[in-house]
Amino acid sequence: MPQEAAGQKRSVISLNTDGERHPMENSLAVAAIVIGLLALVLGFIPETHFFGAIAGVIGLPLALYSQMVSATTGERWLNVVGMVASFVGTAFALRHGGFTP
Repeated sequence: MPQEAAGQKRSVISLNTDGERHPMENSLAVAAIVIGLLALVLGFIPETHFFGAIAGVIGLPLALYSQMVSATTGERWLNVVGMVASFVGTAFALRHGGFTP
């Protein structure tokens, strides 16, 4: 590619912005956002309120722990988004029936 030959760097999205590897912290941050978004989606749907409540109850403490051990700003962004999504998803799930089957 002519751009790469001219010395321009390709930008790569990475959670390791400090130059070190953080596999556990990265995994926790990705799990926190995935479970948080799952709780949010399942909490919006009235028929899946039970599973949304469970995902939220798992996702919020996971995101909080992940925030405590995070090492980079990218991980912290994912953790905060996962926390908010878990909280809002749990709130919607509880509004639609919560833990009742």
